[in-house]
Amino acid sequence: MSNTMVAKRYASALFQIANEQQVLGQVEEDLRVVKEVLEYNPDLKAVLQSSKLTIDKKKEIVKNAFASVNVFVLNTVLVLIDRHREDQIAEVTDQFLELANEAMGIAEAEVYSARELTDAEREALSATFAAKIGKKSLKIENIVDSNLLGGIRLRIGNRIYDGSLRGKLDRLERKLLS
Repeated sequence: MSNTMVAKRYASALFQIANEQQVLGQVEEDLRVVKEVLEYNPDLKAVLQSSKLTIDKKKEIVKNAFASVNVFVLNTVLVLIDRHREDQIAEVTDQFLELANEAMGIAEAEVYSARELTDAEREALSATFAAKIGKKSLKIENIVDSNLLGGIRLRIGNRIYDGSLRGKLDRLERKLLS
C-alpha cells in the first residue's frame, strides 16, 4: 500500500475522532506544531528514524517533547511510531489538514505580494477568491516577493491568479512579440 494511502487512513481516523469530540481546531493546530517541530528540528527527526533506539525509548522522547499537545494527536504519533511509520507524520498532518479544511469550507492559499498584506487586505482577498472557488474562506499565507514590483499573485491548490505588475508586463511582452 502506498504511503499516501496509509497516511490518508490515519488522517481519516484522527479526523473522525476530532470531529466527534468537537476538538477539530485544537487538533489541527497541534498537528501543525508537531509537523513544524519535526521539520525544523532535524535532530529529533533523526532520533525518531534511528534503528538503534527501541520503540519504547522513541515513544518516551515523543511524550516528553509533545506533552502539551492534544491527547488524540499524541496517540496518533505514538501509533505511527509503533507501526514504524515515523517518516509519515508530516504526510498524515497534510492529509488531516485537507480533510479539516474541506469540512470547514476553507482553502489554503499562498499570496505573493511586494509587501506584507494588512488584515483588511487579507480579508478582502479571502472573501473575493473564496467565492470564486466555492469555499467559505481562505487561509492565507503571505509571501513577500520583491520581484513582483506591485500587485499580487495568488495560488490556491493548482490554480494561479496573477494580478501582479510583473505578470501584466510579461503578458504584454508576449502579446507584442506574437
